[in-house]
Amino acid sequence: MRSKNQVLASGMCSIATVVCIASEVNAQWTVRNFHPSGYSGSVASASDGATLVGAAFLGSSEYAILWNASDSSTVELGPEGSSASWVGGIDGGLQIGYARFGTAARAGVWSGTAASWVDLHPAGTTNSYAVAGDGGRQVGHASVGDLRHASLWSGTASSWVDLQPTGFRSSSAEDISGSQQVGWVEPESGAPLASIWTGTAASWVNLNPTGALFSRAWGTDGSQQVGSAFVDGMQRASLWSGSAASWVDLSPLGVTDSVARAVFGSQQAGAVGLDGYSRASVWSGTASSWVDLHSLLSSEFLSSEATDIYSDGINTYVTGFGFNLSTGQNEALMWIQPIPAPGAAALLALAGLARERRRRGDHRTGR
Repeated sequence: MRSKNQVLASGMCSIATVVCIASEVNAQWTVRNFHPSGYSGSVASASDGATLVGAAFLGSSEYAILWNASDSSTVELGPEGSSASWVGGIDGGLQIGYARFGTAARAGVWSGTAASWVDLHPAGTTNSYAVAGDGGRQVGHASVGDLRHASLWSGTASSWVDLQPTGFRSSSAEDISGSQQVGWVEPESGAPLASIWTGTAASWVNLNPTGALFSRAWGTDGSQQVGSAFVDGMQRASLWSGSAASWVDLSPLGVTDSVARAVFGSQQAGAVGLDGYSRASVWSGTASSWVDLHSLLSSEFLSSEATDIYSDGINTYVTGFGFNLSTGQNEALMWIQPIPAPGAAALLALAGLARERRRRGDHRTGR
């Protein structure tokens, strides 16, 4: 295997593009493989259409990657002195994630280059991870002692806000849009509860639906929230509109489990379990609207997951990754669907959505 520096110097990315027709009307999808050559795996966490972010792997080490979608060129963002790094979100020209120095992880923000890294690590914490951003603010978690505390920053380490409400053992913020943050809290004795905040620990709202043993929120667009809830013996992809009572079960019939990771406008993205493997998925607000994105991949892909969804009014972009049996590795993927030309009123609505540049990431790595 080539060294890390040799891989970076090549600046090459292997791309496979496949055009497939889904069963729904006007649903022509293009699937692009963004896995950079020379790495042993890759994951795309988020995209704004023009760029993608995520990580590529060399052995057990991960390196933050910024892709240019037009030519698939890559920039490694790991700052000098770091042993590992990862990017989970995009906020305009900023990339949000973490870098590891020795054994300590430190939340950070980049603006396109490794040298631009800004350290967000709060004083008095042992590890910190930023995972998403919007409007110059970032969310994630920081370790206070050995326990996670949901965290909010405004671009500097000193701006850190501890979002953990009184009486809870641990917590994590997983996404932000406008004034809203989402994630989960864990009681002193009990399972996680999907949660909303609006900038302070005291603003906490419990989203856990009636009858759910536990739940987590992974994404928000400012008005709707997505995640999962364990109901009737199964993890179910979930959609909320600001309250526990608003819960909608997105899990389609016949699957063994499901999770929604991101929401943009009327669509949600995530994965379902089917025949023992995960399959990247998209919904439009109901279980019956489920679209199996994995079916658009070539046969060598054993499993896949969607981590983010975004629309610029021209295309819908779903980022994620799939496990390629022929190469034995996870590979960064993007599904792209053209949007049919709308009428004048719909154009105005789409323009409003396109101004919302918040992007979020994939948080299943346990950070």
